[in-house]
Amino acid sequence: MNNAYAHSLATNSQMTQISVNRCFDGEQHYYRHESPATKTSMTFSIYLPDEALAGQRCPAILYLSGLTCNADNVTHKAHFQQKCSELGMIFIAPDTSPRSSDDDEVPDDERYFVGQGASYYVDATKAPWSENFNMQSYIVDELYDLLRSEFAISSIGIMGHSMGGHGALLLGFKFPSKFVSVSALSPVCAASESDWGQAAYTEYFGDDKELWTQADAAHTIARVGQQYAGVLVDQGAADNFLAEGQLQTEKLQQACDKAEQPLTLRYQAGHDHSYYFIQTVINDHIWHHWRMAQLA
Repeated sequence: MNNAYAHSLATNSQMTQISVNRCFDGEQHYYRHESPATKTSMTFSIYLPDEALAGQRCPAILYLSGLTCNADNVTHKAHFQQKCSELGMIFIAPDTSPRSSDDDEVPDDERYFVGQGASYYVDATKAPWSENFNMQSYIVDELYDLLRSEFAISSIGIMGHSMGGHGALLLGFKFPSKFVSVSALSPVCAASESDWGQAAYTEYFGDDKELWTQADAAHTIARVGQQYAGVLVDQGAADNFLAEGQLQTEKLQQACDKAEQPLTLRYQAGHDHSYYFIQTVINDHIWHHWRMAQLA
C-alpha cells in the first residue's frame, strides 16, 4: 500500500479497521463495529476514492446485498471500484443481517430465505427475531449516522440486488430525506406476496398482514407517491427467480405508475440473477447515483 494515501480510523473507538487495499485511485477498506441495533458485531466494506481520503466530501452509494450474501460478494465480484474511482464516488456494502459469533446466539433458520443472510432489511417484531433482526434501524439510523460522521460523504444514494434491491426500494421510499437516489438490480418487488417474503415475514411479523404490507417495497411506493426524479431498475430477462414469481417486477411498475414515480425499468435479454449480470449494468447505476447527487 502506498503510505502517502494511508487512511485509518483506528482512533475511533466505535470501529475496528480489518483491512485496507489500494485499488485504482482509491482504497478498499473493511471495518467492524458493535451494533446496539442488532446487539452483535457488524461489518461493512467501503471504497474510498483519493478525493475522500484527502478529506474532500464525495457522494456515496449504500449497496444492500441479496439472500445468503455478505459484504464480500459485491466487493469482490461486482467490479465497481474503477468507475467509482473515475467519478470520485464512495461505495459502501454492509452485511445482510446479524450473525452468530462465539459471544452471540442469533436466531437462524435452515431455509436460506429466512434468518441469517435473509433480513429483508426490516425490524422484526416477533420473538426470537426481534432481539437482533433490526436491520431497518441499523441501516437508516445507526450505520447511516456512523458513515456520515466518520467519512467524507456529501450525500448518500441507496441501491441493492435481489433481497437487497427490495431493501433499497423499501428504505429509499420510506426515508427519502436520507437518500438522494434509488436504484435496484433484480429486486424482490412485492415481498409480502412472494413465497420467499411470506416465509420470512411469517417469522418476523407473525400473522399481522398490515406489518407485511408496511415492509413491502411496491406497497410502500404506491402509498407514499413520487419521491425521486427517477428510479433505475435492471432485471435479467432470463432470471429463473423472475420466472418462478419470486421477484414480481410487474408490481413495481404498477406501483410506480400509481405513485406517478418516474421509473426506468430495463429487461436485459439473456441475463440471469448472477454477479455476471451485475457486472454488466453496475456502471450505469453508479452513473445514475452520481448524476442524482449532482442535482441534489
